[in-house]
Amino acid sequence: MYAYCVIEYPIKALDKSFTYLVPPELEAKIKVGMKVLVPFNTNLVHGIVLELTNTYNETYELKSIARIEDEFLVLNSELLALGKYLKEVTLCNLITAYQTMLPSALKIKNQKNDYNKYEYYISLNANPNIIMEYIHTHRGKKVNILERLLDEPELNKKEFDSPAIRELTKQGLIKITAKKVYRLNNDQEIITAQKLNPEQQNVYDHIIKNLNTSKTHLLYGVTGSGKTLIYISLIKEVLKRGKTALLLVPEISLTEQIINIFYSYFGKSVAILHSGLSKTEKYDEYLKILNKDVQIVIGTRSAVFAPLENIGIIIVDEEHSETYKQDTTPRYNALDIAKKRCEYYQAPLILGSATPSLESMARALKGNYELLTLKNRANNQELPQSIIVDMTLEQQKRNFIISELLDQSIKETLNKKEQIILLLNRRGFSTTITCSNCGYTYKCPNCEISLTYHKTSNTLRCHYCGYTKIKDDICPKCHEKSLNYLGLGTEKLENIIAEKYQARVIRMDADTTTNKGSQNKIITAFKEGKYDILIGTQMISKGLDFPNCTLVGIVNADTTLNIPDFRSSERTFALLTQASGRSGRGKNPGKVIIQTYNPDNYTIISAQNNAYMDFYYHEMAIRKVLKYPPYYYLINIKIASKIYENASSNATKTLNYLKKHLDPNTIILGPSTALNFRINNVYRFNITLKYRFDKNIIPTLKELDNIFSTNKDTFLEIDINPLQL
Repeated sequence: MYAYCVIEYPIKALDKSFTYLVPPELEAKIKVGMKVLVPFNTNLVHGIVLELTNTYNETYELKSIARIEDEFLVLNSELLALGKYLKEVTLCNLITAYQTMLPSALKIKNQKNDYNKYEYYISLNANPNIIMEYIHTHRGKKVNILERLLDEPELNKKEFDSPAIRELTKQGLIKITAKKVYRLNNDQEIITAQKLNPEQQNVYDHIIKNLNTSKTHLLYGVTGSGKTLIYISLIKEVLKRGKTALLLVPEISLTEQIINIFYSYFGKSVAILHSGLSKTEKYDEYLKILNKDVQIVIGTRSAVFAPLENIGIIIVDEEHSETYKQDTTPRYNALDIAKKRCEYYQAPLILGSATPSLESMARALKGNYELLTLKNRANNQELPQSIIVDMTLEQQKRNFIISELLDQSIKETLNKKEQIILLLNRRGFSTTITCSNCGYTYKCPNCEISLTYHKTSNTLRCHYCGYTKIKDDICPKCHEKSLNYLGLGTEKLENIIAEKYQARVIRMDADTTTNKGSQNKIITAFKEGKYDILIGTQMISKGLDFPNCTLVGIVNADTTLNIPDFRSSERTFALLTQASGRSGRGKNPGKVIIQTYNPDNYTIISAQNNAYMDFYYHEMAIRKVLKYPPYYYLINIKIASKIYENASSNATKTLNYLKKHLDPNTIILGPSTALNFRINNVYRFNITLKYRFDKNIIPTLKELDNIFSTNKDTFLEIDINPLQL
């Protein structure tokens, strides 16, 4: 028997299968999709079996597979095919595609470690007559253990004194058995799902009709319209039919909240997969899925590769979120993978959002997706009143951060014992520190980007490469004590708000959620009323449900609007609409105050009026003229090197190669310097392709990728359908 294997090295030259002889002792055990150890040159390396065959036509001598690394871990035929699809759509290596599918504890190149958790049980190991004789002739702890074991078949070892257990084991009277246990267990009492309202029921009925098809449904529902309850009802029906379900959410913070909801409805049938879990917890959850101990998987982007079988439905919540697109190799979009898996299992795909991406809405209006709409909040509560404040006028009153209206509204809300969310999509204390004496500005030595000051740790940090330094009070250039703190981040806002209102304030951003479980602790504490004001970045804008929150303040609505990217308006509209949706979800009416220097901007006005379709048509008209998605496809090519001259010359060579091989109708922009030109001492140039139909584009990019695979000084990154340029 022979095996075709792909090996662990993610190198273009080795991106092919290698043939090995299967030793006779492994023939009965080996399976396609197994992780094996094989000889390669002078080393033993890991690989995956892609194919088994009994015929071999070559003449050269083959090496044998050394051993099977993991008999339990087998990538099934669907996941093996999915890896090949991922390779084609992202131009990555096949082994990289398979590595992406696995949790860190099971990566192909990892050595075999036992990540299992065990509990140890004791049971009798001798003839009952011998046990009784021992009981009659002895006394103490050992006798008590034996007497209990006569009534119960096994007992947990940790209940008893270790020396007594050791002695009884040594005498052969009892034996110890190890049993695998899962680290994350849920013992919540299962509740009955509440009844769907007529609008929700209509959506549910439409999807149920297509439960055995791979149709994609776009569920466009205003914030608070009860999309989660529809998800629960659909999954209940899918499970009744003996199938499994996958639910993707964009943020870990949402995972924690939705997990608790799903635990209460489905108990131990749920597994979770996200980056906030430890390596061993991920291993456990993956094990649950492989063992078919669960029927539902909930997780962030990478959970789309969960080894579920017989999938009956895949749901992508907040489908507009950019976190579903991976920004490192392989640059896949979880929505594309979800569609592929739905096609394989003939299962419906549900894309849910209050602010669908323009591409998804365009497909829905064209009929490629089925558009389902929830126009009202589930509790018939009115959407919050939204007010725009012109900060240009406020500055004349010396109100630079908190406007007069927001100040008054915060005081009123606090007096009513209700809660407030303040959104500022920029973390840190101060975004720039400059010297008023000589003009010196602290910049990252690796990236030439202003360092952000974090007051809590008294550090200056680069949010791109991670460079950190302790801040001095004296300017390093002129040695004067004349530093100015410019810009506003969430940390500084927290200090201002806590001092101004004497309220209980908590902050949620990338700096306060580094520890495991910290996001859930903050969300739970705020929901339980332990804090009056929650300050945070965009991570607090989506999906969170705080019934006592009646005021949302957008401190600076222009933060994302001014980014030079064709999606900046779409991102801003989604952020403002989603953040506004956190207000007034309970019994009391909500209010939203949007502070901006662009009060006449159509994006801001559309968000104020919750006018998604107005925004959609306005933005689509611009996209059409400028030839952006969904009218044109985009590909971003990045040429990067630590040597400026190499990056520049290779960018020009790449441009010439593309001009020679691509369709004349394909638009080639660049090369131009990237928005952040130098990151971590690497110089970066961009070339952007816009096209509608070009049969040469993928073969050309593959060949270009192969050309650069041997270039040691300059590397190429190809991002197909990028979300950012």
